[in-house]
Amino acid sequence: MNAYIFPGQGAQFSGMGLDLYENAPLAQELFEKANEILGFSITDVMFEGTAEALKETKVTQPAIFLHSVILAKTIGDSFKPDMVAGHSLGEFSALVANGSLNFEDGLKLVAQRALAMQKACEIQPSTMAAVLGLEDAVVEDVCTKTDGIVVAANYNCPGQLVISGEIEAINKACDTLKEAGARRALVLPVGGAFHSPLMEPAREELAAAIENTTFSKPNCPIYQNVTANAVSDATAIKANLISQLTAPVRWTQSVQQMITDGASLFTEVGPGKVLQGLVKKINRASETASATFQTNA
Repeated sequence: MNAYIFPGQGAQFSGMGLDLYENAPLAQELFEKANEILGFSITDVMFEGTAEALKETKVTQPAIFLHSVILAKTIGDSFKPDMVAGHSLGEFSALVANGSLNFEDGLKLVAQRALAMQKACEIQPSTMAAVLGLEDAVVEDVCTKTDGIVVAANYNCPGQLVISGEIEAINKACDTLKEAGARRALVLPVGGAFHSPLMEPAREELAAAIENTTFSKPNCPIYQNVTANAVSDATAIKANLISQLTAPVRWTQSVQQMITDGASLFTEVGPGKVLQGLVKKINRASETASATFQTNA
C-alpha cells in the first residue's frame, strides 16, 4: 500500500518550488493564485529569498504547504495514496492531498495558523529542545518532574524526542536529561513552544477558522498527529486538527500504525528528505521515495 507523507517546518530552502513553477503550467497557475490569496508575493521569497527571509513564520509555513501541495497536484496519474500523514504543518498539506480540504481553504488556514502561532510566541518567550538517545518514558518522566511548563512535543523516531515549553524549564530539563544519559539535549533555534500548552491562544484562534471551513470526506484515511490512527470522518479530522497545536506530534506512532495497516512504500511529498530518514529509523525495512512532478501537469 502507498503511503504519502508531508513535511513540516524546517524543511524549507531557498529556491524551493522554482523547478515546479518553470516546468509545470498547473504549478505556475497555483503559485500565482497563492500570491493573490496571501496578499504578497510568496514566490519571490521562495524562489529568490534568503534563508533568513524564509525562516519568518508567516512565510515558512505557507511556503512548505505550497511546495508539498503543488507537487502532489503535478505528480499526475501515479498519485494514488492509500493513506496519508503529515508532520505538524504537513497535516494540512496531507488533507488537501486526500481531498478533505480544497487548495484555497488549506492555504488560508495555514496562513492563519502561522500568524496565530507567531502571536502566541510573542505573548510568552518559550522554546524547544531535541533530546537524543533516551527512551521516551525517561524523557516524559523528566518533563513531569521539572518545575514550570515543559512537555514532550514531537515523537520523531525512537531515541529522538523534542520537548517544548518555557525557556527556564527547558534549560532545567536539558540539564537533567544529560545527567540521565541523553546523548544530546540541545535547545533549538525556534521562536516558541510549539505543540505545548503555551500554544493555547493560537489553538483558540485557529479553532474558529477551522470550524468555519468546509471539510469533505477524504479519498483515503489520514493518520493524524494527535491520535496516530487512521481517520476518515470530517468532524473528527477537524477536532484533531484543532487539538494539534497544543498536543504532541506522534510521528513514531503514526508511522508504526501505517505499517501495521499495510503501508509498504512511504513517498515524501515536499522539500527535503527529513521524513524519509525518520521512517527508516522507525522501521529499517520500510521502502521510501521522494515524489517527482510531471512537466506536462
